[in-house]
Amino acid sequence: MKYSIMVLFLSMATMTATFGQSTADFFTKADAFFKTNVTDGRVNYSAVKANPGDLNELLEAAKNIIVTEANANEYQAFYINGYNLLVIKGIIDNYPLKSPLDVGGFFDGKKYEIGGKKTTLNDIENKLLRGKFPSEARFHFVLVCGGLGCPPIINKAYMPVTLDAQLEKQTKLALNNPQFIQLNKSKVKISQIFEWYKGDFTQNGQSLVDFINKYKSEQLPEKTRVSYYPYDWTLNETK
Repeated sequence: MKYSIMVLFLSMATMTATFGQSTADFFTKADAFFKTNVTDGRVNYSAVKANPGDLNELLEAAKNIIVTEANANEYQAFYINGYNLLVIKGIIDNYPLKSPLDVGGFFDGKKYEIGGKKTTLNDIENKLLRGKFPSEARFHFVLVCGGLGCPPIINKAYMPVTLDAQLEKQTKLALNNPQFIQLNKSKVKISQIFEWYKGDFTQNGQSLVDFINKYKSEQLPEKTRVSYYPYDWTLNETK
C-alpha cells in the first residue's frame, strides 16, 4: 500500500513538473516568435508564410497545455498569446489577403484546438477571457484581430509574471495615442471597440470618458461628446 502511494505521488510530481515546463517553454518560444516577426505593431506575414515551422510548433504545443482560472495570470497570458498566434495562423493560411474579414468565418467559424479544447477566436475572447474575467476591460488592448484598427501587436509575449504591467502599459499607450483617441475641442472620436463592448468600459456606473481618463495623461473634459470612427480592418502587415 505504501509503495503504491509513493508511486502515485512520484507520478503526480512528474506530471506537475512536465506541465510546468511545457507552459514555461510555450511562453519562451512565443516570446521569441513575436520578437522575430513583429515590428512596430505590424506582422511580417510573408516571412511567417514562407517559414511557418516555429508558429506551427507553438500551436501544436498549445493544443495540450491545460491552464486553469485558479492561476489567473498564467491562464490569461496563455490565452492572450494563443489568440494572437491563432490570428496570425488564420491569416497565413489564407495569405495573401487585404483583411481578415476577407476570410469567411475567420473569427466565429474556424475552430482551433488550444488548451485541450476546440474553439473559435471569438470564443477565446468572449468566453475564455471576457466571460471568465468580466471586470478586466484591458483585454481589449492586447487581443489583436489582425486589422490596423486594433491596438498594435507587441514584439514580445505576454508573461504571467509581468501580465498586469503589460496590460496596464498597452492600455495607456492606446488611450494616449491621438490616432486612437481623436480629440477636437469638446468632441472626441474613439474606436468602435468602445461601442461594441461598451458594457466592459462602463462598469460600476462609470462613463466611457471616465474609463479613458483613468489611463489618459491629458484628461478629457467630463462633458466631452463621444462618437465613433469607422474600424480599420486593413491587414496589420509589415510595410
